[in-house]
Amino acid sequence: MAELRIEALRGAAIATRLDALAALRIRVFRDWPYLYDGTLAYETKYLQMYVQCPRSLAVLVWDGAQCVGASTVLPLADAPRDMQQPFLDAGLDLAPIDYFGESVLLREYRGRGIGVKFFELREAHARELGLRQCAFCAVERDDGDARKPAGYVGNDAFWHKRGYRKVPALRTTLAWPDVGETASSDKPMTFWLRDLETA
Repeated sequence: MAELRIEALRGAAIATRLDALAALRIRVFRDWPYLYDGTLAYETKYLQMYVQCPRSLAVLVWDGAQCVGASTVLPLADAPRDMQQPFLDAGLDLAPIDYFGESVLLREYRGRGIGVKFFELREAHARELGLRQCAFCAVERDDGDARKPAGYVGNDAFWHKRGYRKVPALRTTLAWPDVGETASSDKPMTFWLRDLETA
């Protein structure tokens, strides 16, 4: 971590790093399990939700002039409806929940504690806003999918270690085109939660 620089941006200031953030998301999410065939136009539009939210936070990691990692968060009450809907359907209050958008990190920078730092900073963001719970969702892929790399190890153990629990009852779908496809298709997403009050 010593040679890396962490930059934290809030709300409208995130607009100054949109290109770097979009390019990194496209590159990292192209790999399993997301297999996302992204475009700069879509990414720029998607990321506006952070730019337009005064309570959002984007954490970027730089190695010199290269953005090698990024993580985003905003209150669930300010997130898109498809993120909110599973909580609304379950009769849960959105107000005390912080929504973790994504954490993306180039493969060669993994294993250095950056992922832990992303969680620490986003949880600190939640506490700063007086929020009591953190949530994120992860894509569900078939274990037998032929595209799954041999020896792939997911993040479930890491998330459990951070105090998060998978909540199968809280599910949504997001649509994007898989690599090699021309049309978007729905992907099931399951939420993970952590109660900060008991953490």
